[in-house]
Amino acid sequence: MADSRERIRGPSRDGREFLTSPRHVLRRLMLLSEGRQYREAAGVVGRLGPSVLRSVISELPIDLLLEALPHSVYLLESFYSRLNTVNPVPKPDVPTEAVMWQLVRLFANPHESGLRQRCSKLSQALGRFEPSLKVTLRERRKSLDNTVQGLGRHGLTADQNGQLICLHIALKSELQRHIEVYKQAVHKLEELSALTINQNPALSSHQRLLGISYADIQQRLIDNKTLLTILDKPALKQLPLLIENLTQRVQNDKEVLCAVGQIKRTDPQANFEKRPAAGLLMNFSRGCDVILNLMGPDDIIPPRGSVSEKGKVGTDGSSNSSFSDGYHSDDSATHNSEESSDLVNSFKKLYTQSRTETLEALDHLPQLKQSHSLKEKILFSIIVLSFRSTHSLRERKVVEVRRTLCCILESSDEKTLSLDRAVRAHLYDTIDTFPLGDVERQVSNQVLSTLHEYPCLETCTPLVHYISVCVRLAWKMINQKVPYYLDNDFNLGNYEHY
Repeated sequence: MADSRERIRGPSRDGREFLTSPRHVLRRLMLLSEGRQYREAAGVVGRLGPSVLRSVISELPIDLLLEALPHSVYLLESFYSRLNTVNPVPKPDVPTEAVMWQLVRLFANPHESGLRQRCSKLSQALGRFEPSLKVTLRERRKSLDNTVQGLGRHGLTADQNGQLICLHIALKSELQRHIEVYKQAVHKLEELSALTINQNPALSSHQRLLGISYADIQQRLIDNKTLLTILDKPALKQLPLLIENLTQRVQNDKEVLCAVGQIKRTDPQANFEKRPAAGLLMNFSRGCDVILNLMGPDDIIPPRGSVSEKGKVGTDGSSNSSFSDGYHSDDSATHNSEESSDLVNSFKKLYTQSRTETLEALDHLPQLKQSHSLKEKILFSIIVLSFRSTHSLRERKVVEVRRTLCCILESSDEKTLSLDRAVRAHLYDTIDTFPLGDVERQVSNQVLSTLHEYPCLETCTPLVHYISVCVRLAWKMINQKVPYYLDNDFNLGNYEHY
């Protein structure tokens, strides 16, 4: 009877007879993928049970699907959605991070307008399957943004007279000054009296030193004071600052090369030799941001020190919650509403009034009459340079106070941090009166040195006034109790392209 029932029932005709065999499923998926029938393949995956799904996904060549993105997005999304649904324990070992970086690569390069919508479900499925990916994306985005900021810190530096010059020229001048002073000091050491430069250890004992006469003490004081006068000159104290600047530049460039190396491993086909490094890093930072947004909100606490997205001011002077342009705060605390409103209005006035007036003044310069894009670019670059220069000045002042009070520069103990807070509080209290002439000259020199073929800019009074207004406003914004910083999600390009 059993055999008879089997013959009467016959094979299933609903197309599911192969779904219990991982080998048949895998063969079917490979055939559909080779024919680019990813929607049909996704339908097959959506009907797999936990055990078959685990076996298939361990054997499936995910690398081929990654190369086929964005066309294979439906099949990958089906796999991760099915994994989230059946929730197998333990989780199968799937290359989730490789899929994520491939998506970042897609959005870091020029792409069609519908790509965001096509990849949204896959991104959400990835975020649910592996929540730690969001933390990885945030850290990489922050690292890329900081690296781009470091690229902008290779400009001019101040010498002992406050003039802005190239760092290497400043180092050369400073070293030559040290050489001359040290030669004088060595010559003076050879002329010291026998009492002062006594090489006999027996004569340097405590008892012998207590027996020195008044005249000998007077001669020793004269010798030591003369030597101190030669060595202890304010001009010689510039070298440690220059060396620290050089050290920071070396570290910044190391971080740039490391970041580019990571991108090379993610996107081997990218043209790294001819593309500006900053543009490359900004594009991948934007790709990370897009995937983060597509993954949606979560309950993961961001890593300590991550950039908050509150307190932003758009480039049109209006408040907004987007992370794509404008300025943002580095703290999640709430602004004093009146103070924040004044800053927003000040920036809006700068962008809509001062910028417009300066643009009209540039229109009257014969050399720039037809260069409309260049004029817009100059004015926006001044805003960028103002924020970078004032931020650098603020950090330098904190370091100078630490150094003056003999604090360890890398210290993070509570007393040192309390000192830092006191310095920042003082800078906040004096934001309207703090002298910023050096910063204004630095911004002006950076613009003029880049656009040296337009000497008319040097005598443009409205441009000089615009630089002054930008620097003062930037100084106010970065010295708030909840500071504002410039968002890096834009590309300035090159002046010469216009």
